[in-house]
Amino acid sequence: MAQLLQINSSLFGENGQSSQLSRKFVERFLQANPDTHHTVRDLADQPVPHLDAEIVMGFGLSDEQRNGRQIEMTALSDQLIEGVKVADILVIGLPMYNFSLPSTLKSWFDFIARAGVTFKYTEQGPVGLLQGKKAYIMAARGGLYAGTEYDTQTAMVQHFLGFIGITDVEFVYAEGLNMGNDTKEQAINDAELKIDSLMSVVRSP
Repeated sequence: MAQLLQINSSLFGENGQSSQLSRKFVERFLQANPDTHHTVRDLADQPVPHLDAEIVMGFGLSDEQRNGRQIEMTALSDQLIEGVKVADILVIGLPMYNFSLPSTLKSWFDFIARAGVTFKYTEQGPVGLLQGKKAYIMAARGGLYAGTEYDTQTAMVQHFLGFIGITDVEFVYAEGLNMGNDTKEQAINDAELKIDSLMSVVRSP
């Protein structure tokens, strides 16, 4: 049975445009692959704390050395990492806020980036340990940014996922969502057509 992990990061939860695109992708994927096990983490409802020094220090300690908060935060990190480890497919809803990622998604990234767990350093450089997965990124933006210097998200997300070993990454963009109803409607339609085209080649592992 394939495992699909869906991460929503919109401030508006399931009502966010990126979450809606993710839901459409997942619905179509499940129709084609009904035996897939589907897990959702909505970061608006289940936010991941921002890193601080105490948490980071705790990641490098044994349970006997950690204080209560460090034990709790390391256990959360372990849980989030396990969710990615067992997943064959990741679907990430990615809105753009002030030219960057939602801080909740950055926190999720921070909690799954653990040296010796999801990546390791070698003489040849870092090596990702979460290999053999496919990621689909549903990017929703109010303006038009793809292919411009203002698209700070695409390279960053690709780089981070590649750093932990996930190099097979596909983006679906819905842009210009705040540029009038006609532009919004066209953008959503184009994104859904992209999803349809992906479904013609996507198969469950």
